[in-house]
Amino acid sequence: MHMNTPKLPQSFAPNADNSRALRDAFGKFATGITLITCAGDDGPITIVANSFASVSLDPALVLWCLDHGSNRYQHFEAAEHYAIHVLHAGQKALCDAAAKDAHALSAGDVTVNSDGVPLIEDCLARFECRRVAVHVAGDHDIIVGKVARVSMQDGAPLTFHGGKIGALTP
Repeated sequence: MHMNTPKLPQSFAPNADNSRALRDAFGKFATGITLITCAGDDGPITIVANSFASVSLDPALVLWCLDHGSNRYQHFEAAEHYAIHVLHAGQKALCDAAAKDAHALSAGDVTVNSDGVPLIEDCLARFECRRVAVHVAGDHDIIVGKVARVSMQDGAPLTFHGGKIGALTP
């Protein structure tokens, strides 16, 4: 049985001339927002990422993607240990600050785990990880981590959709 699929209002083959349209199309997928932390020479380093996914339950693996063009690339590319924090709806200001400044967190804002990783205590979920693989994929690295410890609480997530930060209500 053959069904006709309705044509979407805009259709294109991705190329360098329409990268903004491709970014907009990617933005149609609503995601949560994570804040990833690692230790830096001069204090906690953080980066905001919505490219986070679970990979495996056994062993417990997660992934996130790091832009080669990020001014924080060298910190996270070299980090053997890091933490992924799933932000809650009340953490927009923290997200905004971290998006602008890799050093948005001070030593007083975090605790530090046994691997030296700065941890945010108030988030929906936190995954303390050890990097097990890095895969180069276009202009990003796919970083795979083995989860050593998980913390979580109930709440509404901070979300990203269509280039805008928002929240879901339970």
